[in-house]
Amino acid sequence: MPERIPDRQKNFLARLLKPQYIMVYATIGIFLLIYIYGAIRYGDIGFTTLRTFVNMFKDNAYYGIMAVGMTMVLITGGIDLSVASVACLTGMIVAYGTSVLGYHPAVCMVVAMVVGVGLGLLQGAAIHFLNVPPFITTLAGNFLARGVCSLISRESISISHPMIDALAGWKWYLRKYVDGEWVKIKPIAFINLNLFVFLIMIAIGTFILHKTKFGRNIYAIGGNEQSAKLMGLPVGRTKILVYGFNGFCSVLAGLAYLLEVKSGWNLALNGGELEAISCAVIGGTLLTGGYGYMIGTLFGVLLKSAIPALITFNGTLLSWWGKIATGGLLALFIVIQRVVVTVSERRKDDKKKTTA
Repeated sequence: MPERIPDRQKNFLARLLKPQYIMVYATIGIFLLIYIYGAIRYGDIGFTTLRTFVNMFKDNAYYGIMAVGMTMVLITGGIDLSVASVACLTGMIVAYGTSVLGYHPAVCMVVAMVVGVGLGLLQGAAIHFLNVPPFITTLAGNFLARGVCSLISRESISISHPMIDALAGWKWYLRKYVDGEWVKIKPIAFINLNLFVFLIMIAIGTFILHKTKFGRNIYAIGGNEQSAKLMGLPVGRTKILVYGFNGFCSVLAGLAYLLEVKSGWNLALNGGELEAISCAVIGGTLLTGGYGYMIGTLFGVLLKSAIPALITFNGTLLSWWGKIATGGLLALFIVIQRVVVTVSERRKDDKKKTTA
């Protein structure tokens, strides 16, 4: 007779094979396939170096920061189309306030934070109390923020200040231990402030979603908002705070982009909201709400960054192939999401039949 699997092992396997995890496994699996292909094809010219891997994170850190807040919004069943415009407005406020008005960048950053978080809270309140669809509400916020950027200036505003230079130039070099001392890894690889903030925000987002009551409320609202209301959960407060947190992430993303280019421009990060949404969706966050994990979003950013890296190492392909590949990945993950939802619903129906 075959050996019986212990109940503890069965429970572990059941948790490991939950339908909502399949999307995250798919993201990680596809990234590994792409990375292995790059290693085989371009490993001899530097694709497998630590610098290339770190740059995959670093080059899209501001989109990753946006995607952290977007992940929470999508889990609640909402969407936010204003994130890139708020990030752009952040850069304009800091650049104009510092270079034109002569204020200290720290003061301008505080003002930008108040504006960004305030707009997020306002949008969340409109969605909950006025029952306006998130798509329409945040689309209005998108136009509002982008319009204010154009009112401030239609020209690019460069910024030159010791504080901005110091933050933009901060680097933590990766080292290895050789012959009794720590030496820089060759080719030189380093973590800048943008990448550091992105990784910290992933950790904070993970903690909020899985270790706090607020995070459990987010999943409950995304799973079934009416049931969450019947359970007495603070649906309105949770949704408003989620959009406020998303505004906070948008401001951080705007500051990260500002440190990258050291200027503010009214058309900066145009279309960035779609980049943030695609990072979250490719990372396994369900568009209809209820499912999503920050580790998936992390690999979603990595996967979107690996494709341009392959194109760069190839040297003969146009950059638009990256857009085509991203579109294909989005279509693939939407299909996977549909399959996962269908399987999950069938399992729930089977459980109801067996308990009836």
